Amino acid sequence: MRDTARTRAAVRLGLSVAALSLLAIGGWWLADRAAWRSETEKPAASAPAEPGAKAAPAEPPPSLAERLGDVLQPENAPTTEAEPPEVKGGVSVGHAAGLHLTPDALRLKASAAFVIDQRSGEVLVRKNENAVLPIASLTKLMTALVLTQAKLPMNEVITITDDDVDLERHSRSRLRVGTSLTRGEALHLALMSSENRAAHALGRTFPGGLAAFVAAMNRKAQALGMKNTVYADPTGLSSRNQSTARDLAVVAAAAAKEPLIRDYSTTIEHDAMLGKRTVRYKNSDRLVKSPRWTIHLQKTGYIVEAGQCLVVDATMANRNLILVLLDSADKRSRIEDAERIRRWTTGEPQPTTLREKVRKLKHRLTGKKDKHK
Repeated sequence: MRDTARTRAAVRLGLSVAALSLLAIGGWWLADRAAWRSETEKPAASAPAEPGAKAAPAEPPPSLAERLGDVLQPENAPTTEAEPPEVKGGVSVGHAAGLHLTPDALRLKASAAFVIDQRSGEVLVRKNENAVLPIASLTKLMTALVLTQAKLPMNEVITITDDDVDLERHSRSRLRVGTSLTRGEALHLALMSSENRAAHALGRTFPGGLAAFVAAMNRKAQALGMKNTVYADPTGLSSRNQSTARDLAVVAAAAAKEPLIRDYSTTIEHDAMLGKRTVRYKNSDRLVKSPRWTIHLQKTGYIVEAGQCLVVDATMANRNLILVLLDSADKRSRIEDAERIRRWTTGEPQPTTLREKVRKLKHRLTGKKDKHK
């Protein structure tokens, strides 16, 4: 009887190991087709100056626009503004094209990624950074930039109308038709909670109307050198709002100069006075309340064609970085990609992978089995 029990136990352990191994193989098979590249190592630090050598006279640091200009807008950057391909079966444009399978040093799950040091212009992470993709509510960064630089009165009251209701995707909103709020309040909700009716109302009430506002968005993109970007509406609900990870780093850098955009986009919670009722809104990006992050500006976005998107301006390892992620499969992988980049930048150990967990479990189970022998 004891031998039978031991045999059954051994069989159960063997089946457990086999099941976990198959699960792991399915997860990493595609990624392991390409060898792990040497880019996982951080760039080497500059060599120290020789003893007795005189330090070069300090030069005034170039402006942020100058630092980003050479890096983000190379002469050979593609300029095609192609229409996104038809999306079938709820698959994003990037996933339909297989961009998420492109191997990269950090094994990111997003289809496109770009991380740059704002001061030095050093590119730390790149993955399909020139791919033109739908950008969902990352569009609202340009909406906010155009609006704030227009110097319109933020205390002016605007009203939500039927024109602001999303009839294309039927996205939800807590701003009822007829709700009145200040322009500043609408901008606050559009940035921190991605309120689509608020963003649309901001464009609709712009001098000249919605068409004039969208035209202003595109003019600003051209002025910033965003050659691969086109805007179709102020909300991002249209898949015709397209850009690249590189271009989005440019608009993020410009938006980060506006104190109002920084403040509104990073508010954790906000009680909005909507007529006689108070509605509590929460930030759509949970990273803003994480003690591990120091975020100065953020914006999330999602539509089916774009997947889960994220732009963050944050301090990591005493460096002011802009991080862009496009077309993550879901919110969890978007956060995991951002955390992986943060850990790599700060030198923190990466979380245990599934492969490592299986290896440790196999070792532990094998040790127990050998102990019985």
